[in-house]
Amino acid sequence: MKNKATILIIDDDEDVLITARMILRPFYQKVITESSPKNLESVLRKEHIDIIILDMNYKVGATTGNEGLYWLRQIKSIDPEIKVIMNTAYGDIQLAVECMKEGATDFLVKPWEKEKLIATVNTVYQLMNSEKKVVRLKESNKILHSDLTSHLGEMIGESEAIKEVFETIRKVAATDANVLILGENGTGKELVARAIHDLSKRKSEEFVKVDLGSLTGSLFESELFGHVKGAFTDAKTDKSGRFEIASGGSLFLDEIGNISLAHQAKLLSVLQNRQVLRVGSSKPTPIDIRLISATNKDISAMVNQESFREDLVYRINTIEISVPALRERKGDIGLLVKHFLALYGKKYDKGSLTINASQVNKLEQYSWPGNVRELQHATERAVIMSSGTELSADDFITKKSLVNVSKPESLNVEDVERQTIIQAVEKHKGNLTKAAKTLGFGRSTLYRKMQKYGL
Repeated sequence: MKNKATILIIDDDEDVLITARMILRPFYQKVITESSPKNLESVLRKEHIDIIILDMNYKVGATTGNEGLYWLRQIKSIDPEIKVIMNTAYGDIQLAVECMKEGATDFLVKPWEKEKLIATVNTVYQLMNSEKKVVRLKESNKILHSDLTSHLGEMIGESEAIKEVFETIRKVAATDANVLILGENGTGKELVARAIHDLSKRKSEEFVKVDLGSLTGSLFESELFGHVKGAFTDAKTDKSGRFEIASGGSLFLDEIGNISLAHQAKLLSVLQNRQVLRVGSSKPTPIDIRLISATNKDISAMVNQESFREDLVYRINTIEISVPALRERKGDIGLLVKHFLALYGKKYDKGSLTINASQVNKLEQYSWPGNVRELQHATERAVIMSSGTELSADDFITKKSLVNVSKPESLNVEDVERQTIIQAVEKHKGNLTKAAKTLGFGRSTLYRKMQKYGL
């Protein structure tokens, strides 16, 4: 397997160019040759160059190395991250020291042996990768700090609905397929995304989350694709975007249904070309990410309404996972409550807290519009406010919160429709397909109406 790097060789000797290209081509994805450094700027604008092998002398009879030093400075002024190996027929230690001071990474003396060239370029390549990992680690630590200090809980459940999700996760995790996770707010879409990453071959690399719903239009490109120093008023340094930071690992784009058509087009371009262009830069950067996206919106309806690009849907959902609402997996409520009781009992030093089966049954009668997230917060609140060791349903939810499906409090058309939907869902024990059939809706229509009414 070839190393993922582009090598540029600049030398006025055609034989050197041909030989070096033949030697290095089996080891690196792309090897470019140029006979004159005058083309440097145009090449660097078009290509993402990782390593340059630069000749020191170009004029006939020249031996000072001044030309090489000049072009080395030019390269470093254009892109300081490029690694440069100086190449000369005149082995001068003082010249080598001068090159190192100006930013060269290594030094080759012509004529070189094949093994020497391979070894030198490989050493520089490994150094380049190590430095990139350090930079990515520093940048990702800043971005991931909030994730590392927050508790996301675990995926827990024994219901058939959640077992189907677990099985799909196990199947898809072993691949690099792009995944689209659908589900209401609070169902645990991020937990599904993290589970896919943790079971994948990329698990030792970064899992980077981006909440697209919180990005304003002006921040979208800078956050996702990065920017270069001076690209805009506050761009005081170069900054890697989330795509670059996640390269080698998984990128989780949450609330992807919230982005504009203009941003959808830019995202599609990145996914198609597998490279990003930092704001203010003309040089593309290759990326290698496993994309996981999530939304609580009806993407199919959005495509029909032309508010979401159909071609982007094909890119992001090679595999689609629907996370069930808590009302569709009520049998898991008892397990979840016990898990959260243990978690928060320990956190707030409340000892061993319990809840009996009859009280769990009462919790199962509540619709939990906020899903698992609402149940988790309600459990935490109940633990904090508890004075005994056994909790009741009233400790979790107030009587006003409990759904009264028998007597509508209003004759307003929307209120009646809301109550009717609740009755249908309760009647079929959370099975939305059967509930939709009873109501005379399509499943997507029912899903949309439930979102409208906060169910």
